[in-house]
Amino acid sequence: MICPVIELAQQLIKRPTLSPHDEGCQQLLIARLKAIGFTVETLDFDDTQNFWAWRGEGLTLAFAGHTDVVPVGDEKCWQNQPFEPTIRDGMLYGRGAADMKGSLAAMVVAAERFVAANVTHQGRLAFLITSDEEASAAHGTVKVVEALMSRNERLDYCLVGEPSSTDRVGDVVKNGRRGSITASLRIYGVQGHVAYPHMADNPVHRAIPALNELVAIEWDQGNEFFPPTSMQIANIRAGTGSNNVIPGELWVQFNFRFSHELTDALIKQRVEALLECHQLNYSIEWHLSGQPFLTARGALVDAVVNAVEHYSELTPQLLTTGGTSDGRFIAQMGAQVVELGPVNATIHKVNECVNAADLQLLSRMYQRIMEQLVA
Repeated sequence: MICPVIELAQQLIKRPTLSPHDEGCQQLLIARLKAIGFTVETLDFDDTQNFWAWRGEGLTLAFAGHTDVVPVGDEKCWQNQPFEPTIRDGMLYGRGAADMKGSLAAMVVAAERFVAANVTHQGRLAFLITSDEEASAAHGTVKVVEALMSRNERLDYCLVGEPSSTDRVGDVVKNGRRGSITASLRIYGVQGHVAYPHMADNPVHRAIPALNELVAIEWDQGNEFFPPTSMQIANIRAGTGSNNVIPGELWVQFNFRFSHELTDALIKQRVEALLECHQLNYSIEWHLSGQPFLTARGALVDAVVNAVEHYSELTPQLLTTGGTSDGRFIAQMGAQVVELGPVNATIHKVNECVNAADLQLLSRMYQRIMEQLVA
């Protein structure tokens, strides 16, 4: 007999929820939550489905996650069809198994067990689910948070089910994330013939000294919670494709991952001052996708650490490494936010998989966190 967590995870994986399409996953989750007394509010924006569900009153613990997944890549490289969940050698295979349909199944089954044992629990248990985390993240959690904040909704603690673990479930808990800001820089010159450089102005040549200086900057040294700020050039484009034409424009895109040691305003100011110093003819567009956030030791972190230690007999590392998550939006509500999920070794890869036993273990951890904070 398949355990409830694995059965629900398989039902979710069967749905090809390429972001931002939900394909009925949320209705499946909503039905399960309504059956145990949750009130559910759908909050759809543009092409994205979201819902906010709650049970009880008072101190609020929310579980957050997403039903959407990334593209499968080359299907011929999968050992089984990506949306046909398969258990092989104790591993559950399928797109979304680790990121993050397995976590969603673990959360909902944990809530079912928790409610059965605590029908009149004291605090409020909630779910914030989106279908737009893997793509633009423009109409998902960020919009739900805006709606909740506009009516002064209470959110004290939030656990995001992103796959945080490295080798064993629970060995890493993310208690913060770096901020992320991207610059799209255009440097203008004058197009011309390569044999007549005096009649042109090569923007690539002009930009190289400035880019070298930008790459060499030490922005900060980080701190006890965050690594040093990282700046990486992601894309460069110039030229017509011909080997005898000096380009008239250079486009460069670069990204900063930063901690509380910096602000997005300081990054912009310093970059633009450098460009001015090099006397470049340029335009620049900035996109801030998230501010850094950090949840210090407190009730939520302590509850998560306790749950991991109880079931895994290991003390998790508290880290802020990796990319961004929807936790950056939820932290704006003043909530303590952490991420605890399965091992992330195969996320976004061909043959994505998760240890089936880990999902059952994770569900027990989630239930213990509920018991500590809202029982």
